[in-house]
Amino acid sequence: MHCWHDVTPGEHLPREFITVIEIPMGSSVKYELDKATGLLKLDRILYSAVYYPASYGFIPQTLAEDDDPLDVLVLCQEPVAPLTLVRSRAIGLMTMVDSGKKDHKIIAVAMDDPEYASFQEAEELPVHRLSMVRRFFQDYKQLEGKSVEVDQFQPAEASARVIEEALERYTKNRRRGFR
Repeated sequence: MHCWHDVTPGEHLPREFITVIEIPMGSSVKYELDKATGLLKLDRILYSAVYYPASYGFIPQTLAEDDDPLDVLVLCQEPVAPLTLVRSRAIGLMTMVDSGKKDHKIIAVAMDDPEYASFQEAEELPVHRLSMVRRFFQDYKQLEGKSVEVDQFQPAEASARVIEEALERYTKNRRRGFR
């Protein structure tokens, strides 16, 4: 089974979906999907003294503008192990420009975590939590000599269009033999 191609993205798209976790919250290890095998590979150990502020993964059967599956930050109380499937709900969108390409991050909550399940919009979260997420992405590549631009958070409604476009882009590319 290939976690990008064979896992169903969900029944209540685009607001609710399945996230395949790549990186647990609190990690400084950047794992990434190996597109050919469906396994996770070590991309790098982060150069900066930072850690992921949420569990990080992707929505299966999506293709983002950066030619990777669509990224998701899943907020929950505990770190979630890599390759775990998490029922998630979009509560916002954060867009970055990384290496000249748009790199959307869906901000989501784990629907099966009672502490986060009631949140519907990112703006309902403590301001400090959102500041930590944004700051992580501003800082995590600095010691590599790279910089990224991070836009302000957008409401959950903005994530719907990004998710729908990523699902369509995946379907079009898959039909053409993309793997």
